[in-house]
Amino acid sequence: MNSSSTTMKPDVTLSLTLPSPDLAHSFKPEERGVKLIKLLLTCAKHASSGDLHRADTCLHRISQLASVTGDSMQRLAARFATALANRIIRRWPGLYSALNHSERMSTDLGWARQAHSTFPKSFPFMSFAYAVLTQTLVHAMSWDRVIHIVDLGSGDPQLWASFLQKLSNGPMGPPHVKVTCVSANKVLLDDLGTVLLKEAKSLDMPFQYNPLNVTLIDLTQAMLDVGPGEALAFVSILNFHVLLAEDDCVDMHFTVNENNDETKENNKMAEFLKMLRSMSPKLVLLVEQESDHNLTRLVDRFVEGLHYYSAIFDSIDTTFTIGEFSSDDRIRLEDMVGQEILNMVACEGLERVERHERIARWVVRFSRAGFKPANLWLAAMEEAQQIIESLGPIGYKVVTHRPGLMICWHDRPIYTVSAWIV
Repeated sequence: MNSSSTTMKPDVTLSLTLPSPDLAHSFKPEERGVKLIKLLLTCAKHASSGDLHRADTCLHRISQLASVTGDSMQRLAARFATALANRIIRRWPGLYSALNHSERMSTDLGWARQAHSTFPKSFPFMSFAYAVLTQTLVHAMSWDRVIHIVDLGSGDPQLWASFLQKLSNGPMGPPHVKVTCVSANKVLLDDLGTVLLKEAKSLDMPFQYNPLNVTLIDLTQAMLDVGPGEALAFVSILNFHVLLAEDDCVDMHFTVNENNDETKENNKMAEFLKMLRSMSPKLVLLVEQESDHNLTRLVDRFVEGLHYYSAIFDSIDTTFTIGEFSSDDRIRLEDMVGQEILNMVACEGLERVERHERIARWVVRFSRAGFKPANLWLAAMEEAQQIIESLGPIGYKVVTHRPGLMICWHDRPIYTVSAWIV
């Protein structure tokens, strides 16, 4: 935030009014979509430069065309407009804190649980990723008798229950399995433990559960309690990028043009990868968003974000058209995605943790730390392809791309799955 923000008086009224049905429907969907994109980009430029009066005017016009219950472009625009408004309000810490405290007070625990369970079910690409992850792990560890899996933030019972089931059918019978899950969400940790302990008991599998109620940034090697002789694997699903958060607010004001081909060194990420490598894991498996949202300038990552999340919202439309989900499920899911957008647009410095990067940058980061790309299990990729074919021609596609695979929506890469060895 620039130095002038500390002296600026709160003389701007944000005009996030209810959408006007007459104005929203006076355009054809394609025309309305183009207009919304232009308004969003203009608003981002004004918000970035500190021209709050013009930013407010743009937000008012966007609110007349966008809607959280409209078509995919209207819903996407509503999320980005909310993020821009949040960024502007942060210029007045007292106002922002009061509004944010009110939001936190109204958060419903049951809603959060439902949102977390809806996510993997309503996004077919998660089924693809899970199939590849579990099959690759089982193939690599089927002859090991003591297995330790460290889940770096996913905490999804669907993934790990399936993994235990596949392991129980191994050539030497059920091995001893320890699952460590790292998450700041204690409810998620408790729910996962309940499911996995019950599943292991039904499989007659020796099992240990080690919940770690910490963030990935605060995780230490001692917390993992890795024992001698354990076959160790780390799995991160849509979470590893939080380690890239850094205090880059100064760079934001002095960087004119970024070299998008350069992968800037990040000390926290480098230290974390060094820690993982020191434990000699058999595998490190990574699922990440395939987009570059780790750009210093707001406008640059805003453009990237619009392109990326338009594919996500389009895929949500298709999924909810053919699936058995309610409109409440869709809103919960889009609220989760909206939190990513909010963090990417509204936050800076250490607070901005949604710093997604493309696979080419992850190759550089892992290689610097001494890791080598490993092949994903071919049979798992075939299973992922079968899942896609069972859905019919709706737009999903899996493409092999060293060091792993890309999950695409109408030729637009949205997620990557990669495997790494020491």
